[in-house]
Amino acid sequence: MASILQSLGRTVTAGFVLLAIIIAIVVATSGSMSMIAFDQAWWTFLFRWLHVLSGIMWIGLLWYFNFVQIPSMPKIPDEQKPAIGKVIAPTALFWFRWAALVTVITGLILAHLNGYLAGALTLGLGEAFGGRETAIGIGMWLGLIMAFNVWFVIWPNQQKALGLVEADADTKKKAARTAMLFSRTNTMLSIPMLFAMVSAQNLY
Repeated sequence: MASILQSLGRTVTAGFVLLAIIIAIVVATSGSMSMIAFDQAWWTFLFRWLHVLSGIMWIGLLWYFNFVQIPSMPKIPDEQKPAIGKVIAPTALFWFRWAALVTVITGLILAHLNGYLAGALTLGLGEAFGGRETAIGIGMWLGLIMAFNVWFVIWPNQQKALGLVEADADTKKKAARTAMLFSRTNTMLSIPMLFAMVSAQNLY
């Protein structure tokens, strides 16, 4: 077990093996093959699971940056800061931006499969079930704004701030501040976004 857990790749593989075992147990004990029927309900569930999985990665890293990395940077000795900027931050930003994209794509597919994509994007205006579609629509639009910030504001500015693209000292400083402010904006938006998403599934 220790040899598995020492490797991230083997750990993730083991997680999927464990998932397959759990599915097999549930199917065997329930006597139902609905979990692997490959009908619309199955695809809807699959994309909801992928949406949640990628969303955890995205928001988890967003909160890591804002609750851990940014507040900790002033406490780190200058000679140790390059390890953050050259190694940890670029890797975290890689998973951060791609998790954001996958979360958006799976969310849009999920909304389509559930039949509320158009209603949600128009915030439920004129729809029979406006409350639910308004809530999920607000969550979707907040998520889209956050994903836009990730790809078109935070990531380009982080590239300059971290020296991944050429920039002078003043540009790096401004870019770092812009990336931080938009990251904080996303942290602020994530709170009502998550409420809107969860409430749409449970309160309406």
